[in-house]
Amino acid sequence: MTDPPAPPAGESTGTPRAAVRGGRRAPRRRRRGPGPYIVVLAIALVPAIVLFSGFRWADGQVVDDTSAPVPSSTVVAPPAPGPPLSTGLLSVRRFPTIASRSLSVETFEADAVPFYASVNDRSCVALSVDGVDVGSKNDDIPVVPASNQKIVVAAVAIEELGDDFRYETTVAVAAQPVDGVVDGDLYLIGGGDPLLSSDWYATSNLERYAVTTPTSLDSLADSVQASGVVTVTGAVVGDGSRYDDEFYAPGWGTGVAGLEAGPYDALMVNDSRVLNDPLKANDPNEGAAREFLRLLDERGITVVGGSAVGVAPPGTVTVASIGSAPMISVVAEMLGNSDNNTAELLVKEIGLASSGDGSRTAGLVAIEQQLAAWSIDTTVIVLADGSGLSPDNRLTCDAVLSILQRYPVDGPIGAGLAVAGESGTLSEIFADHEIAGRLLGKTGTLDNPPFNQDPPAVKALAGYVLVEGGSAVEYVLILNGPTISDQSEYREIWYAFADLLATYPSGPTPAELGPR
Repeated sequence: MTDPPAPPAGESTGTPRAAVRGGRRAPRRRRRGPGPYIVVLAIALVPAIVLFSGFRWADGQVVDDTSAPVPSSTVVAPPAPGPPLSTGLLSVRRFPTIASRSLSVETFEADAVPFYASVNDRSCVALSVDGVDVGSKNDDIPVVPASNQKIVVAAVAIEELGDDFRYETTVAVAAQPVDGVVDGDLYLIGGGDPLLSSDWYATSNLERYAVTTPTSLDSLADSVQASGVVTVTGAVVGDGSRYDDEFYAPGWGTGVAGLEAGPYDALMVNDSRVLNDPLKANDPNEGAAREFLRLLDERGITVVGGSAVGVAPPGTVTVASIGSAPMISVVAEMLGNSDNNTAELLVKEIGLASSGDGSRTAGLVAIEQQLAAWSIDTTVIVLADGSGLSPDNRLTCDAVLSILQRYPVDGPIGAGLAVAGESGTLSEIFADHEIAGRLLGKTGTLDNPPFNQDPPAVKALAGYVLVEGGSAVEYVLILNGPTISDQSEYREIWYAFADLLATYPSGPTPAELGPR
């Protein structure tokens, strides 16, 4: 469920708890060794030792040859010397990220402790810097994640399908057209593309956030026209047989199915909308066929049989096709806009890739297996859907943080996240805060009518904070509580969290410590 813009925070009613060191367990895997300066110096000595060893070896290979060398007939002037390096080989400036972290991480750790008191016993928080754990509270308890579930789906989609995977939507016929006439049906075959859209849809305001990298159904219709097709004696048949026919995930709360997500299938256009129809199509395949029929009619192509739903027969001839944006862009659209349909269809494509079964169940099994392969504890994790709309989902802050730590801040996850005060679901959040433009985050919201019964409401935020010079803070905050999705309750906690995140680094940044 996407997060609407909201006014400034009110009073928090979260239940405080003792700081992490007074709680039920110590910070996550925080290891202490020799002092930071000793570690930095030891690292700095390594290249010097290697260079010295190489020099001694080369010196030992010299052979005493008294014969004069044959002079070269061509004299090449040596290149002009570059400016001298002012930063010594053993200087800590050679390792600015490590040095900056060493100078600031303990202060950040201490600054975080008071914030943990605002996180109730049903919620969790976890922090790290450049993958080094800083502190946490309740990071191993299962919580309802809301749309933070999409971070998990994004990571596994990139792993399973690859950065450059592209969906393909095709138009096919049973036999080669003759003189522009298709004898029989014309099949619009869905490839699972969640961003397949008519050109009018991006500016329709029917969705809170417009599709960022749409696949143009208009262009596909243009390609059919360019192929020479002028008449179809049958119907435009929508074929979504790549996936199963579960159009909604079970277990969604009241008012979710059809409004926040679905219906969806391997063939879905405009999130199951047709121009000038105020209602979504009950069957996304039928809606897509009807919308494509309209586009063909605009191009002067006559379709005698109208639109229908079915499965293309074997041995069809492809008339036209169109590919989607690469997977990294699809993931970015899902994360930045919190696109629920995209998340659900990604789960099915993961299932198809891993087991040949384009279903939610198969996809969730594959996702859990990948988490286990990444050494993430799955014993308390429950995966019910891809979007996070189900209150049956359970994740831990530890699991989400572990995924964020797998990627650099400019990797496929960070590049897709909304930017505080600038884009996506964070475009109007923290706009007046010093962290605007630096905090990258995935939001998450679930209400829970009636508020006095479980499951709890959810307000979640996870992602990265950019630090000048290449460093980053990884953070996860998942709040569960009866009324936590109310702005008067969560906003104060969120802004206190932003205040904390903005304190890092307390010392010089990696940019300030870099070589000179």
